[in-house]
Amino acid sequence: MHFSEQQRFLWVRGSIYSILILAYMSVFFHRMAPAVVSADLMASFHTSAATLGSLAAMYYYIYALMQIPSGVLADTLGNRKSITAGNLVAGIGSIVFATSETIEIASAGRFMVGLGVSVIFVGLMKNNAVWFRDKIYGLISGFTVLMGNLGSVLAAKPLSALLNLWSWREIFIAMGIVSLSLAALTLLFVRNRPEHAGFPSLREMDGMDSHAERHQHWSKDLYNVISNRTVWPGFWINFGMAGGLFAFAGLWAIPLLRDSFGMNRDDASVYTTITLISLAIGCLFAGWISDRIGLRKPVIVFSATVYTLSWLALIYIPWQPGLLAMLLFILIGITSGGFVVTYPCAKEVIQPALSGMAISLVNTGLFLGAAIMQPLFGWVLDLGWDGKTINGINVYSWENYQNAMLLMLAFAVIAFISALRVKETRCENLTL
Repeated sequence: MHFSEQQRFLWVRGSIYSILILAYMSVFFHRMAPAVVSADLMASFHTSAATLGSLAAMYYYIYALMQIPSGVLADTLGNRKSITAGNLVAGIGSIVFATSETIEIASAGRFMVGLGVSVIFVGLMKNNAVWFRDKIYGLISGFTVLMGNLGSVLAAKPLSALLNLWSWREIFIAMGIVSLSLAALTLLFVRNRPEHAGFPSLREMDGMDSHAERHQHWSKDLYNVISNRTVWPGFWINFGMAGGLFAFAGLWAIPLLRDSFGMNRDDASVYTTITLISLAIGCLFAGWISDRIGLRKPVIVFSATVYTLSWLALIYIPWQPGLLAMLLFILIGITSGGFVVTYPCAKEVIQPALSGMAISLVNTGLFLGAAIMQPLFGWVLDLGWDGKTINGINVYSWENYQNAMLLMLAFAVIAFISALRVKETRCENLTL
């Protein structure tokens, strides 16, 4: 392409990426917001910890179930249609959640949000696979998750501040309107491939033949992905490391700091904000370092090792809110960012045309882990609860939380063992 055509390509690619990143930020906001509004939800619906965990996890249940279908949709229907529909459903679901008067209707709204946003990440990663070159895929994966995590950051301290001005219901109505707007932008401007926007494919730009397209029914392609053993370690890494962290930061970290150390919501949300910022930075650096050294496995193994040790420290080292607590929360955040390297690993052990399905399989582990951990953590809390309440909100002891965090440690060990089984790709597709 000549210079002006190259500029047009960069503009179109940047516009598409920006729209999808905004949608992805909304995914993270919806995912993490229940942690900050947990007390409001308990008071509004008069729930126990286990019921609150189940309400928050409703998002994760459907998200986890939808990951494989999301990969199929990305590889068959295309990103434009699937993400447009996803934003539309999520927007309606957020408004239903915000206007609900019963826990059942709230759960239905949360279910719709999870259903809608479930297609966005896999579609975005599929978009990256066809609009960005392989040699920077680790970096772009890390940057993508970093940008998405800004949505998590907005769902922490800024959301806590907003709750002083607006009710939780008004905030979720506003988020519903944002998702509906993103649906319109996706339909108008997103294109599935460079060829659909009038450009040659990236490989053709580099003087090579385009990747082969899918040539059989999607069910056979999906079987090929699921039966590929080299894809599965990434599933369990995401299950144990990212899934556990999202469950903790997305719901239980603020109640832990509130009940165990008497912190108010605004002060406690600073810790979850720091954790999520550290996660975002960890994702960016893990992807960049992996591309830089030309290896995947060492980055993942190192991250899983230090992440597991961090949970041991958080459970057994005596700590109080302050510098040590900040360092521990930063450590679990930044080391968990190594999970992002599982996405290039998945893409590089399968045919390029099936990258959406491979990424979706790995991503399923994350949300299955979070869906299991959120109510399980709450169940352990309720198991040791002494009946104490303040203003209608259940209050749990440090010992209750310590027992529940042993689950986090067990999940981390699963991730560590799985990291040792990752197949090294040296940042190249092994099927070509």
